[in-house]
Amino acid sequence: MKSPITSLRLRRAARTLFGWKTLRPGQLDAMRAILRGHDVLAVMPTGAGKSALYQVPATQLAGPTVVISPLLALQQDQIGGLERRGSANLKAVRISSAETPKQQQAALAALRDGHAEFLFITPEQLADPDRLAEVKKLKPSLVAVDEAHCISAWGHDFRPDYLALGHVVRALGRPPVVALTATASPPVRDDIVARLGLERPKVMVTGLDRPNLFLEANNCPTEDYRWRRLQALLAEGETPGIVYVPTRRGAEELAGRLRAAGHEAAHYHGGMAAGAREKLHEEFLADKVPIMVATSAFGMGIDKPNIRWVAHVALPDSPDSYLQEIGRAGRDGLPARTLLLWRAEDEGLQRFFTGAAPGSDELRDLAAVLRADGPLTKAALRDRTGLGARKLGQLVALLEQVGGAVTRSGGKVASPRYAPQPAEVAALAVAEAERQQSLQRSRTDMMRGYAEARGCRGQALLAYFGEKMNHVCGHCDNCVAGRGTPDNGAVGPFPVHTTVRHAEWGPGMVMGYEDDRMTVLFDEVGYKTLSVPVVSEQGLLVAEPR
Repeated sequence: MKSPITSLRLRRAARTLFGWKTLRPGQLDAMRAILRGHDVLAVMPTGAGKSALYQVPATQLAGPTVVISPLLALQQDQIGGLERRGSANLKAVRISSAETPKQQQAALAALRDGHAEFLFITPEQLADPDRLAEVKKLKPSLVAVDEAHCISAWGHDFRPDYLALGHVVRALGRPPVVALTATASPPVRDDIVARLGLERPKVMVTGLDRPNLFLEANNCPTEDYRWRRLQALLAEGETPGIVYVPTRRGAEELAGRLRAAGHEAAHYHGGMAAGAREKLHEEFLADKVPIMVATSAFGMGIDKPNIRWVAHVALPDSPDSYLQEIGRAGRDGLPARTLLLWRAEDEGLQRFFTGAAPGSDELRDLAAVLRADGPLTKAALRDRTGLGARKLGQLVALLEQVGGAVTRSGGKVASPRYAPQPAEVAALAVAEAERQQSLQRSRTDMMRGYAEARGCRGQALLAYFGEKMNHVCGHCDNCVAGRGTPDNGAVGPFPVHTTVRHAEWGPGMVMGYEDDRMTVLFDEVGYKTLSVPVVSEQGLLVAEPR
């Protein structure tokens, strides 16, 4: 039963502290769930008020709110937004590598004394057992994980501390958790829930369609054709814009080529010095860089309303990444363009990035060290095994998933009491890694499917995320050309979102239809595109009982 008193408190706080006269659909339900002590996973488009989901309830809770956020620029933007409200109840502090030890202690004191409500912090800070203990003493009443898709998109790659956030939440006393992201497909949502240890969370997926974004994709038979199509976009003269490329070298080379062609362009990637990256962020925000050529490292934390276009000159690794990156365009609600210039060769590059499964020998040896000498800190494990921090984080996470490792108090890693033998647990971990890679390859396949879509692109993109659009989007190249056809849910042997089973691939869910093809998301092997006539004639799928 919904409490009118709780709703009234939330609406009053939203109005008096933030100046919001009304709350958007879904916001109030999520806020009520948080005040009742429930976990929340919110997938909402940029500009839809995700931050409000934790900011308003935080003012009604007794202890401080810990906001775990991946980038300092993103944290600073959110802190600035709270400060501009001008209320003492919305005081926010940050603990990061940018603050001196004295400033960090002052921030902790402000939280202890009740003079600050929000603590912004990165996963890397919380990986330090001493820092985690300091934050635990604050007795936080709520944990907000911003850009929560990074748990899946980055955790397996270069931000292993994201994988430990579930342990962090438990170490903080298991307050309610609200996980926020602008893009998360069903597998990523499942990953977020599992990684954070969310308990029967309220899941909100709302309005991922952005009608002001024009969706366009062109197959480029040659690199010269791709260059000419990009030149045609730039000739229209609208700026600022972002060009996404897959590699650091590609960012540098394309920016140089654009400058040689008379365009004001800069490049950005994760291999640059932190100071240089921060300077480029600031210059782009100040409209001093009309064209930014960048890898996927650029954009998070860029709350810039007037980006007029986003172009990709290679196939992204997944629709998850693509929706996140094109979502940076047109935040002011005005028309903006998204242009995907792809070649078949791009898919091979993404498969290269996926890499190979970790070696069973490394996993076996790590499991053996934990069994013989654990619990050990990550630093001690690095010394014993010779593994780097990134690789160690990946392997420990895999072992945890198959019952071969557990993170205990103080961040020490141990072998569980009833863990399988090292050789057995290594084989299980390799199988899990291969399953994850199969899923990632299927996501790349879905990105290729979007690029090749002959019908409405809006429908194709939203179907991947489990959202159904019963009408053509009207804002893509195929719709404008008259190729978009409505999907009324009547095509195909099963309604969208039906749970089905395949004899070889196991259980899955019907995600959508296009022409005579259907997309099914299988739990074990990821996304598969099947022929509807073949499925119907051969009975390849059967509906699972509810």
